[in-house]
Amino acid sequence: MRARHLVLLAACASLFAPAGAPASALVDRDARAVKLQVNAAGQALLSYEARGKKWNVLAWGAVNAIAPTPARRQVEFKLDYSGGWGTYRKDVWKSFRNTCGPYSGPPLAWLVTACTARDGSHWAVQSWQRALPNYGLRPTPRQAVWELRLSHWTGPLPELTVRLNWAYRKFDHIFGSFTYNGSPVHGFQSTSVGEPLDTFGRNLYVDTFNSAYGAGWKRENSFLTHKGTGTFCYGFYPHGSRPAGKGERYRATIIGPGVTPDVMWQGEPLGSYNQALDLELHEQQRALYGSDTLCKPV
Repeated sequence: MRARHLVLLAACASLFAPAGAPASALVDRDARAVKLQVNAAGQALLSYEARGKKWNVLAWGAVNAIAPTPARRQVEFKLDYSGGWGTYRKDVWKSFRNTCGPYSGPPLAWLVTACTARDGSHWAVQSWQRALPNYGLRPTPRQAVWELRLSHWTGPLPELTVRLNWAYRKFDHIFGSFTYNGSPVHGFQSTSVGEPLDTFGRNLYVDTFNSAYGAGWKRENSFLTHKGTGTFCYGFYPHGSRPAGKGERYRATIIGPGVTPDVMWQGEPLGSYNQALDLELHEQQRALYGSDTLCKPV
C-alpha cells in the first residue's frame, strides 16, 4: 500500500511541479501559508498550500552560482516534493528540526520569508508575476500566477544596473547590465522569441506604472541579457496597435543566476529632453556596451 502511495505521490509531484524546477529555483505557483525551515545538514523544508492541498518540499545541494560556461550546467537544487519519502523512504518533514535564525542578509525584493543558517548562508523565498503578457495586455489566469522561488547564497547579491535616457529625443529608454561576482550573467542558446535553452540565460522583466496601458503596474516587455556581456537595452516605443508604454515609474526584475535571489530595480523617467545630459548618457552607453553589437547609443 505504501509503495502504491509513493507512485501516486510522485505522479502528482511531476504533474504540479514546474517544468525544469531544479534549474531555476522555481518551486511552485500561487502558494499561500508559506513556511521556510532549514536544518543543521543544510536542507531546506518549504511548506505551503497550493491547488487545495498542503505541500512539504525538501531542497538541498546548491548555493550561489557559477560563471556562465558551455561546459556544464548551472548549479541547481535537488527538490523532493514528497517531503523526504522519495529520497529517504521516510517522511522527513514530520520530524524536521529547524536551526535557521532570523534573516540578517541584504534587503530583497518580492520577499515572502527568509532566514540565515548557522553556517552564515542565507535562504529566501520570493514570489512575483513573471509570466505576465507584454505591452500591458490582460493576462490569462495561467499568465497571472505568482511564482514561488527559493534561493540560497552567501556574500553579495547579483548586481542589476539600470540607467535611463532618451531614445531619439522623445522615447524613454533603459540600458544596463547584469553581473554576479564581477562576471556577466548570460546564456549561450535561446529560442527565436528569447526563451533560454540552457541553465544560464536570464530574461529581464520590465514593468511600467500608470502608463497608456492603464493604472498601476503593467508588463512592458521581457528580453535576454546579451551573450558574453550581460548587457541590455530597450526603448519604450509603440508596438503594432499598442501605444508606447511610457509610465510614471519603471521597474525591472530578473531571476538570479544559479540559486541566488531574484533582484529588482525601480526608477523614474528623466522628464523633458536635455541634450547635454543625453550626450553624456551616450558616452555611458558606449562604455557599457563594449563589444556588444546588439546595442548602440540612441
